[in-house]
Amino acid sequence: MDPAKPELSFEVFPPSSPAGTAKLTQTLAQLKGIAPSFVSVTCSNHQLNYEQSTIALAQAVHRDLRCATMVHMPAAYVTKAQVRQILDQLEAAHIQQVLALRGDLDGAAPETDFTHASDLVRFIKRVKLQFRVTGACYPEVHPDSPDRVADIRNLKAKVDAGCDQLITQLFYDNAQFYRFREACAIAGITVPILAGIMPITNRQQALHVVQNCAASLPPKFRAILDKYRDNPVALREAGLAYAVNQIVDLVTHDVAGIHLYTLNQAATAQHIYDNTASLFAPVTVAD
Repeated sequence: MDPAKPELSFEVFPPSSPAGTAKLTQTLAQLKGIAPSFVSVTCSNHQLNYEQSTIALAQAVHRDLRCATMVHMPAAYVTKAQVRQILDQLEAAHIQQVLALRGDLDGAAPETDFTHASDLVRFIKRVKLQFRVTGACYPEVHPDSPDRVADIRNLKAKVDAGCDQLITQLFYDNAQFYRFREACAIAGITVPILAGIMPITNRQQALHVVQNCAASLPPKFRAILDKYRDNPVALREAGLAYAVNQIVDLVTHDVAGIHLYTLNQAATAQHIYDNTASLFAPVTVAD
């Protein structure tokens, strides 16, 4: 990889229906031609069969795309014994990257071995030192944090526990990211910070972001939603153009990497790649 250029990676999620499986199959086939630096696989929630969804998909991605693969792991809903077993299983499949999250607390009683994501990070590093552990971060402050200072303090604790890099929650105002990155530097957080980008291509998706994600929509993007509210084709094109411009600006300002939340959409991933490929370090696919 070219050290002077950032990396481009993707996130996919386990499908929950035959139609979703078909869409994901198409997406993975297209990603194979793109050769991302790694692909992360989400864990939808603790009620799903983790091995038959997240881990099985991660193994398929690693096998079919022949690229580095990262597995999401929710601290709130795993025990130490389960983590040991999962890490052994991943290692046997030649997967050695984990995104350690607290996980969404959705009303079900959590496990008690890991209160915070930092506890899980520390445990993984103790059990499998060679694993690369990534942490999540929030440019606009974690929704459970009282303020920016507390959020950065907690993030520093997570990095000190052993995070090798960070991936941000999605955001649409690059100024928010630059302020966050500066605050991290002041706090002594020096690991690479990858910017999480999710192109908005329809109004329903935009409403979901506003209601459920710790991200705000800047006036510039709200103007796009208003201008093209009755023209879904134009809204999609404008949303993709906005994401491309956002990525170009981030790369210009020396972002460590872009992590694209694909929503299992092959066309979205391909469009972003086609319009930004020269900005990123090339990846050699293993034989």
